[in-house]
Amino acid sequence: MTELKEKLSLIPAQPGCYLMKNKHGTIIYVGKAKLLRNRVRSYFSGTHDKKTQMLVSEIRDIEYIVTSSDIEALLLEQNLIKKYEPRYNVMLKDDKSYPYLKLTKEEHPRLITTRKVKKDGGKYFGPYPNVHAANETKKLLDRLYPLRKCRTLPDRVCLYYHIGQCLAPCVYEVTPEKNGELVNEITRFLNGGHKEIKEELKQKMLQASEELNFERAKELRDQVQHIEAVMEKQKMTLTDQVDRDVFGFTYDKGWMCVQVFFVRQGKLIERDVSLFPIYQEPVDDFYTYIGQFYLDDQHQLPKEVFVPDLVDEQLISEFLHVKALKPKRGQKKELVELANKNAEIALKEKFDLIERNEQRTVLAVEGLGKALNIDTPHRIEAFDNSNIQGVDPVSAMVSFLDGRADKKSYRKYKVKTVAGPDDYESMREVVRRRYLRLLKENLPLPDLIVIDGGKGQISAAQGVLEDELGIHIPVCGLVKDEKHRTSQLMIGDPPEVVPLKRTSEEFYLLQRIQDEVHRFAVSFHRNVRKKSMFSSILDDVEGIGEKRKRHLLKHFGSLKRLKEASVDEIRATGIPEAPAKALHAKIQQEAQENSFSGDGNIL
Repeated sequence: MTELKEKLSLIPAQPGCYLMKNKHGTIIYVGKAKLLRNRVRSYFSGTHDKKTQMLVSEIRDIEYIVTSSDIEALLLEQNLIKKYEPRYNVMLKDDKSYPYLKLTKEEHPRLITTRKVKKDGGKYFGPYPNVHAANETKKLLDRLYPLRKCRTLPDRVCLYYHIGQCLAPCVYEVTPEKNGELVNEITRFLNGGHKEIKEELKQKMLQASEELNFERAKELRDQVQHIEAVMEKQKMTLTDQVDRDVFGFTYDKGWMCVQVFFVRQGKLIERDVSLFPIYQEPVDDFYTYIGQFYLDDQHQLPKEVFVPDLVDEQLISEFLHVKALKPKRGQKKELVELANKNAEIALKEKFDLIERNEQRTVLAVEGLGKALNIDTPHRIEAFDNSNIQGVDPVSAMVSFLDGRADKKSYRKYKVKTVAGPDDYESMREVVRRRYLRLLKENLPLPDLIVIDGGKGQISAAQGVLEDELGIHIPVCGLVKDEKHRTSQLMIGDPPEVVPLKRTSEEFYLLQRIQDEVHRFAVSFHRNVRKKSMFSSILDDVEGIGEKRKRHLLKHFGSLKRLKEASVDEIRATGIPEAPAKALHAKIQQEAQENSFSGDGNIL
């Protein structure tokens, strides 16, 4: 810490970004500041909320990058967060992607829904945070405007033609002028012209009724009702037709809530709410959030952005390259105030839930570290083996970050070097493979390893880590009772029982981890065994190779269904007659052999 204090005294009073690192050298937080010296020093002075205290307790080193301006620091912060994905920034990242309606740029255009906006000449409308609204709008437009529906043109007309929702360019000639007319009508509709179109349909309906063409009048009446059902129920908020996003936020007790209203063609079509912890000045965390909100075009930028009074609208405009405003009066100001009010309500409603979750996760992790007499184990990795009498041995690893499952870090292992049911050797192999790879790829190591087992399994894992790999990571074991329930926690060399109350949140956390790794391992073993058993009956059948094995497995799904299949049913999957007959004969032969041996379940 002496070296860190010396570094703090050298930080310049200039704008820039700072990168905080833990004991492994992993970047755990990235922030920006107008004055780096004041901001970074503030973390090590005064009082802080629980979350900031936890961040500071992990800091072992700090790096900083000086920039020429505040906007440059904001841009650099976005790039650093994207590159390093720091753990304490991750909750600011918004991984939602909303659907758009798209008119494709093809000879015969299509109207489709998509979540990716590309520069491909197509016309995009949205986003639609409410997926149901997007789908209903598309269904409505499909009824009104019969554009092509099929991705690739078939050789005959399909159902859409027969119900009047496609002009069938696959069979009939559809001129570019007709396609252009339909595209223009859809564009006019989605750009706010649905009211005009509804009035036009009403006039046509009246005209058809006067001409006694009641069937046509009924069709037009249904179309008008569909427009009213899908479009008119949306709340009108502004009289102009400008697309804009309206931001409001509030903060309390180290947490921030941001509300975003999506206004398209003058209508408030939906809202988005995000809740996350903050570790710097609230307005700076809002800047970070809004930058990530539009990162990599995951939300399409509107024409305007409305922001609350605390925000520097000039900074937002320069950063996003769109017009940012702080409305001063009237309906627009009321909309920002409404976003702020919704943020306050959402944050208040969530606090009880946050505190309960924090008790079960963050505080439980801290308590577990104290019980084991180790540093707080922010990342915990747990292992479990699964086999039946040594057959198809597998192992699984799950990862928990601050008490929550980090499923993208889960790993599955087929045990390769162990013959027979040897749990210790299986554990050694898998631990060796896992952490040798982390060392080779210079990836962060966990703070605690949890083994499903007692002294023998703990010693096996410790031997690999310390004697072979030269790394020191605490290893604890979870011992189960005769009812297969977690009963004891062991750690140390030699391993000793850790007194931990079975009713404590720490014990519940360990139970969740053990249950999850056991579930993951058993599920993986079932899949491996299922494929192995299925493939065994297909071995040595002439004409059936790996590709056809996979095809049969996908089609029948289980060994039982394959055994019950006839030759014709096997052939119906695309298998030629000769291999199908050979396979069926082998199934019958093995069934007879098993019945003679008294075992009708093993193949």
